[in-house]
Amino acid sequence: MAPSDIALLKTCTHYFLHFVFPICIAFVFFRKNWKKAYFIMLATMLVDLDHLFANPVFDPSRNSIGFHVFHSYYAIAVYFLMLFFKGNVRIAAVGLLFHMLTDYQDFTLWPH
Repeated sequence: MAPSDIALLKTCTHYFLHFVFPICIAFVFFRKNWKKAYFIMLATMLVDLDHLFANPVFDPSRNSIGFHVFHSYYAIAVYFLMLFFKGNVRIAAVGLLFHMLTDYQDFTLWPH
């Protein structure tokens, strides 16, 4: 596979995991209110605002996990603790943790 093909596949996988796969998560785990759960999980994308404080804003060779404030290990620990709350907080926790997993795989599983 050519490097440009790998880059395209990596990008498609990244955005699929951020925007499409949460529909599956919402439908399987929050079936009664899956639409609401999906939109809450989409709202967790706001954690990427911390990228605006980095220079450069996007660096494909940089791991977001452990670098950006809302992607720090402390933040991830808070997201994990949020799982123990009920309702919208738990849904947000699932979205945030899946977001971190997506960013982790983006850096770890693909060549850069």
